[in-house]
Amino acid sequence: MGRQKRVYIAGSAAVAAALLAITGCAGQGSGGASGDAKGKPTASAPRTPSGDAKPPAAGTLPGVPSAAAARTRLAALKVAPEGPMTGYSRDRFPHWAEQGANCNTRETVLARDGADVRRDAQCKAVSGTWTSVYDGKTFTKASGLDIDHTVPLANAWRSGAAKWTQEKRKAFANDLTHPQLLAVSAVSNRSKGDQGPDEWQPPARSYWCAYARSWTEVKSVYGLTVTPQEKATLGRMLDTCGS
Repeated sequence: MGRQKRVYIAGSAAVAAALLAITGCAGQGSGGASGDAKGKPTASAPRTPSGDAKPPAAGTLPGVPSAAAARTRLAALKVAPEGPMTGYSRDRFPHWAEQGANCNTRETVLARDGADVRRDAQCKAVSGTWTSVYDGKTFTKASGLDIDHTVPLANAWRSGAAKWTQEKRKAFANDLTHPQLLAVSAVSNRSKGDQGPDEWQPPARSYWCAYARSWTEVKSVYGLTVTPQEKATLGRMLDTCGS
């Protein structure tokens, strides 16, 4: 069946290391990605982030592996054709989950990824500054942001998630431990849709290294498959990481 583009509307939140120590706040909405396909580069239950995990070149994603570790994990990923979209629905991936203090996963990500974020009593961001790592755009209103799933829900469905339990799909859609959720510009999120790295890369080439590391980590953690084209493109994107 055909692909479906998934949009994730982001709200707002506050960034602070303290928030990462507690449950954080999250809001309602969805996530996708952005950019165009031009400029392309010439299994299990979730595991705890590995010791070689480190922050990406830009952004605040947790659990991003080193380039070397990502290459090792990429080599180990199972290569298989994409499965069908039969039975797919965003409702099969419940989000955004409540995180306590009137907050949900969406608002938690906004809090983590923004700077000087102030929230109201309902955990909605009323002010702050966010920079979208996909395209370098800066926002002072959360309404311009979406929450993106690094590996889109529909892509996950086609690469193994169709066989998961509903509880595992919920964990995947609300994963705050691995590099699966981030606040990005709405236009970039909607441009990405459910496309894989071989079809879409962040417009900001400087983020390709972090994007490939993040994508590979999520697929590895959840035991999802990759297509031959996807694996080859991820390898080329990891080559932009340098030594």
